[in-house]
Amino acid sequence: MARLRKAAKIWAKPNARELAGQVMIADDGPVFAINPPAIFGRRAPLEIEIGAGKGEFIIERAGTRPEHDFLAIELSAAVTRVLAVRCGRAGLENLRVARIDGRTLVNLLLADASVAAYHVYFPDPWPKGRHLKHRLFTPPFAAGIFRTLEPGGIAYIATDVREYAGEIFAMIEGAGFIRAAELAPGARQTGFARKYLAAGKAVYSASFRKPARATSPR
Repeated sequence: MARLRKAAKIWAKPNARELAGQVMIADDGPVFAINPPAIFGRRAPLEIEIGAGKGEFIIERAGTRPEHDFLAIELSAAVTRVLAVRCGRAGLENLRVARIDGRTLVNLLLADASVAAYHVYFPDPWPKGRHLKHRLFTPPFAAGIFRTLEPGGIAYIATDVREYAGEIFAMIEGAGFIRAAELAPGARQTGFARKYLAAGKAVYSASFRKPARATSPR
């Protein structure tokens, strides 16, 4: 509740809403679509963070990679508003925010081979058996990540739950990815990562690359 009250207080300020409006993709029209060239006004490698939280990681990364475009997504309305305000304050032309379920984005709204990199850090593990259906990662979702990544594209993943890490990594490899040597940058840079590392908690991360000559597994 405290988080919701804080988000409402931020959103009540007209200048905050104005800043958010500069980066948020409108979802109040008859059709909601994600068309990166139209959104950013250019064609550039696209990186997407699913579950961007308050934006600590993606704001920093977008600021250091002006040649790439960045899309930060969240599902919670309150979190999305705070995220959009923070991204708007950053004043980066290559950063946009959308409120949408990551599964809907990957499975329905993105074209084949249209994404250069995905960042998925600390997705909710939904540990109770009756809640497993809410988990982000499923074999169809992993297949969607594979489909929408360009050949040679990469998926960066991190979680603080070892068992969930093993399940996610197995799904990703089963979708056709190969383990990459690169470190997952958000495994140390997101708000959750910094919190967990400061508490001495383990973080399980890996990077997975789509082969340059890739075909989806049958």
